[in-house]
Amino acid sequence: MKTLIIEDEPKNIKILKHFIADYLPNLQIVGEASNVEKAQELYNGLTPDLMFLDIQLSNGTAFDFLDKIIPVSCAIVFITAYNDYAIKAFKYSAVDYLLKPVNINDLISAVKKAEQKIAGEKINIQLQTLLENINNPLNNKIALPVEGKLIFIGVNDIMYCKAIGVRTIIYDVLKHNYVTSKSIGEYEEILPNKSFFRIHNSYLVNINFIAKYVKGRGGFIEMHDGTNLEVAARRKDEFLSRFNS
Repeated sequence: MKTLIIEDEPKNIKILKHFIADYLPNLQIVGEASNVEKAQELYNGLTPDLMFLDIQLSNGTAFDFLDKIIPVSCAIVFITAYNDYAIKAFKYSAVDYLLKPVNINDLISAVKKAEQKIAGEKINIQLQTLLENINNPLNNKIALPVEGKLIFIGVNDIMYCKAIGVRTIIYDVLKHNYVTSKSIGEYEEILPNKSFFRIHNSYLVNINFIAKYVKGRGGFIEMHDGTNLEVAARRKDEFLSRFNS
């Protein structure tokens, strides 16, 4: 796979090249760039299969570079030292990323995903969603893996999530439901805790769509669509404190 390294720190380039030489002989490094213009020149001239793309470049960001080349025709693995808030944008968009300092096992895993990924429409939708999420974090979209496809919906449009074994059903405000291959625990981790609360092992709800709470040992809530969901007794006090505060 023809591979570009777009990174502005020589030390990190050296580490990546070392890992690739020792562990990923199927990758052929065909160019390196540290700024937006050089990266664009190499991308247009070399048509790579894979790019390792650092977020912060010497004269701009990876997003400045992407704005110039979308639509892309190769797989991209981002490399980032961004904070947790920005990491959610990557997870929402289902793009592959590595945290600095790069770990060899994570690198190998990311390359395997890149090898399996088909360049084209799906990649560009993921990248467009990532750019939207970075530029407009108040209106994030999330990629839902559904039957081999990615369905993109607004985070704020999710009404609640229901666990079905290791899978999760996502219910939105338009009364659509999507059976996804991710666990409810993964959604609890990435959805904003300001809006979402795990009321039960089986339910993660957007508190903005709760119509009423009915008392009981744990009680239950009624969502805006009329659905009743049980509140676990052990979560009752923390749940109610969200509203008391």
